[in-house]
Amino acid sequence: MLLQRNKLGSVRPPKRCRSDMDNTSTSDIVIINGNSHPDLANMVAERMGIKNGGCSVFHKSNRETIVEISDSVRGKDIYIIQTGTKDANNNIMELLIMAYACKTSSARSIVGVIPYLPYSKQCKMRKRGCIVSKLLAKMMCTSGLTHIITMDLHQKEIQGFFDIPVDNLRASPFLLQYIQESIPDYRNSVIVARNPGVAKKANSYAERLRLGLAVIHGEQKETDADEVDGRYSPPPTRNSTPQHAPTSSTRQRTTSVSVGVPEHIVKVKPPLTIVGDVSGRIAIMVDDLIDDVQAFVAAAEMLKEHGACKIYVLATHGLLSSDAPRLLEESPIDEIVVTNTIPHEIQKLQCHKIKTIDISILIAEAIRRIHNKESMSYLFRNVTLED
Repeated sequence: MLLQRNKLGSVRPPKRCRSDMDNTSTSDIVIINGNSHPDLANMVAERMGIKNGGCSVFHKSNRETIVEISDSVRGKDIYIIQTGTKDANNNIMELLIMAYACKTSSARSIVGVIPYLPYSKQCKMRKRGCIVSKLLAKMMCTSGLTHIITMDLHQKEIQGFFDIPVDNLRASPFLLQYIQESIPDYRNSVIVARNPGVAKKANSYAERLRLGLAVIHGEQKETDADEVDGRYSPPPTRNSTPQHAPTSSTRQRTTSVSVGVPEHIVKVKPPLTIVGDVSGRIAIMVDDLIDDVQAFVAAAEMLKEHGACKIYVLATHGLLSSDAPRLLEESPIDEIVVTNTIPHEIQKLQCHKIKTIDISILIAEAIRRIHNKESMSYLFRNVTLED
């Protein structure tokens, strides 16, 4: 090792490479995982050069969850890798029980690595329901988790539901690199938002790639505000007169209605239209989650009608529920690209159009930086696929 001297003659060590994982002190790191995505946990542990901790999670005949940790976790930093799948409720219970087991075993810190946070779409009040993401955040904090690592939350404001630090990693650099390296003639592409709610994300991709932007607007748009909500019902009209009648000067500047509180005007959506030119170009739809694919298929059919030569769909999380693989296989979509935050090997067997990008290196680097108390901002500025 070469040592350098400063102007005062004292010796200072050389600067450390940011991408070097070999210098990580892994003696007090323990990585455990549940049943949601063991392959991802093994890849992260392999990249960090450590052994996956001994943790057994199984269900009794009455469907109760049992967690057994074979290795000692006293005074160690525990990283629990557990993502959300179609079996979301079991995934959550496994995570909570593993975290509480580590807490009662005197672990120094317990970090939940949750690439896809379940119930993240239920982050707004709907009708007379509740904000489930807030409830889930409280449960995780109570179970003993001291830190959360997740990726591409449905809404960034979900981080405010937690009473512990939350690092919301980004998969966009991986997807952007895929566009540049794996889509032929990507300069002839246009980034498409399948509804106005995704326009902000699509615009970010378009600006980074210096491409055009198109937005699909119309009856396929899905927003919470469009749902019929009984809270919008106006209160009954009262015939009683106010106690303090306005004076003549204020009466001239006051507009009164004769029916009480005005009713909300019913929204009438326009026909499905595309704002932007896609004729003869490659259409790339971007989103954070692909679950029910009917909206993507309808958007792809419309893009084909407007002359798009190829259609790609890129998303961070590929849940692909129900008969999504069959619908995608029969659709005009040429390729669906998702990361491996959620296991989808069975869906790939049913649909040859699905491609996967490995993001285990990003999770491994995030764990290393948190353990070594390094800044996380570097991951939001420069994320590459280099090992």
